[in-house]
Amino acid sequence: MVIVLKKAISAVLVLCFLTLAVPAWDEVGHKITAYIAWQQMTPTTRERVIRTLLAAPEDSQLATFYVSFGSRTEESRKREYFMLAATWADIIRDRAFDTRYKKYNHSNWHYSDTFWRSTGGNIEFLPPRAEESGLASPKLVELSDIIRGSASDAQKAIAIAWLEHLIGDIHQPLHTSARVTELEPKGDQGGNLFLLTSKDTPRDKQENLHWFWDSIVVRNQPNSEDACDADYIDPTAHKIMKKYTVAKLQPRLNPANFEAWKKESLDLAATEVYSPDLKRFEMPSPAYKKKALKIAEERLALAGYRMAEVFNSVFGQANP
Repeated sequence: MVIVLKKAISAVLVLCFLTLAVPAWDEVGHKITAYIAWQQMTPTTRERVIRTLLAAPEDSQLATFYVSFGSRTEESRKREYFMLAATWADIIRDRAFDTRYKKYNHSNWHYSDTFWRSTGGNIEFLPPRAEESGLASPKLVELSDIIRGSASDAQKAIAIAWLEHLIGDIHQPLHTSARVTELEPKGDQGGNLFLLTSKDTPRDKQENLHWFWDSIVVRNQPNSEDACDADYIDPTAHKIMKKYTVAKLQPRLNPANFEAWKKESLDLAATEVYSPDLKRFEMPSPAYKKKALKIAEERLALAGYRMAEVFNSVFGQANP
């Protein structure tokens, strides 16, 4: 009994440390998308997904995040475990856990960039640069095939966690875009090279366009009370679901059409993210911030509804 309790406490401490260590779309964004997906997943789908996640290889440490004791309901624990699994692909970037990092981290899976430039106000898409473009799109197809096929539950667990994360990533416009300019002839790395702070800002205090979009929800609705996920992320996700209901977005879901999802994000990057009122070395205007939040909330909702459809189609019956 003592040994079991010690293991449980150790798991909690690891969970707390890693969750705080993740530079947090951002941890909040990914958890919002996973929460929305959970609400649309059938009971059968939920049970099978959680059971599969818990079969993850020990060296991935994915299963250790499930806390199986406490006063909260089992349903709450499963939901929060599913939400945290959506951030696992960022958690494993921590080089301090050498074995896990070398085996499971894939930095070029998080994006799928298309190179483009604006010429005379017209968008011109450029030839692909395979070595620089990222692998999110093909990996979404590959991972989807894994959970639909005869792979072991351990393999499917890793695929589920990556799918949770990459479905969120592909809906962030700057995870699909590499804008080419005179200053960035090799692309601006999804807005990472587009600085919003002045030229003389110290490197450790610089802020860029990618950061602006990744962290957009938490900056507009900060967790100023240091509330737990249930008191902060859950109600935030509910507000987004009320604005962008599944019924409203149903005609646009394009089930498992990963390329269509990517194209939506790319079109938004080219037309809305890099709008004429956006200036280099200046923070975006209030009007731009308002527009960006609206776009981001809709993308998070779409990602959640689409994620649920993917898992329902494999692990259970779709909601009526």
